[in-house]
Amino acid sequence: MLLVSYLLARIMKKPLHWGLPASISIEPTTSCNLRCPECPSGLRSFTRPTGMLDFDLYKKIIDELSDTLVYLLLYFQGEPYLHPQFLQLVKYAVQKNIYTATSTNGHYLNDKKAYETVTSGLDRLIISIDGTTQETYQSYRVGGSLHKVIEGTKEIVKWKKKLGSGKPYTIFQFLVVKPNQHQIQEVHELGRSLGVDAVWLKTAQIYDYSNGSPLIPTIDKYSRYYQDDNGRYRFKNKLFNQCWKMWHSAVITWDGKIVPCCFDKDASHQVGDLEKENFRDSWRSQAYKEFRSALLRSRGEIDICKNCSEGSLVWA
Repeated sequence: MLLVSYLLARIMKKPLHWGLPASISIEPTTSCNLRCPECPSGLRSFTRPTGMLDFDLYKKIIDELSDTLVYLLLYFQGEPYLHPQFLQLVKYAVQKNIYTATSTNGHYLNDKKAYETVTSGLDRLIISIDGTTQETYQSYRVGGSLHKVIEGTKEIVKWKKKLGSGKPYTIFQFLVVKPNQHQIQEVHELGRSLGVDAVWLKTAQIYDYSNGSPLIPTIDKYSRYYQDDNGRYRFKNKLFNQCWKMWHSAVITWDGKIVPCCFDKDASHQVGDLEKENFRDSWRSQAYKEFRSALLRSRGEIDICKNCSEGSLVWA
């Protein structure tokens, strides 16, 4: 039903929508221990409130959507493991037979947390590792320790082996920026040596890119931007007036606000509030309809869409 309504909406240029989302992201917290230069959590630059997800609010969301929800990403902004009940959040969704995933900077995966992560039933664990030497790593992961990330990864792999578990499927995610682009091969080798299941390369979003940035890679395939004849940087992707995400998924902030997608980091396009209404009412709200109509009409005029790069993973 989701796909059929999406295809009809594209043809008719109307926000037709049937069904509930198959995928959602829920933000455990906006707090983070690092200060990455292109991240609102790291820069402490949010204009929206910061805080921790309330467990009762979380249960309310999961209970309402569990019959149709296939995929749950427990991440939006912040470091999930800073939430004191993070692995209880995972377990609750696992009990409802929902595929669970998260993304972490890997600084809190000590022996105890690694064991609890493996036994929680978490399906996918993405560990951000943006360098293979401390010098390179900390150029983007400001305040971070590569040693902690590597040791935490070893703990996860160790407990998976001890418990004979294939979960969580463990991924090294390497955000390619100019300071680390020379270590792409090395991160693949590091991942293999540590026993992670996969290494993903991801292109970096730069907020103020038009005049260039020291973070923009010089290797073209790893950059979301290109330099025009006047020396200005422009976004590569063509913005078609369509977006599958607006039909099959949603993002929920720690305080229950629904936003269209993960590019709305400051929650400037709220289309629902789960502190005041249930998800179904928000999903069918006039605000959601108007946002879907706007992107079908002229997606390039929506600020959060202008830097959107769906498919930002690079398979290499």
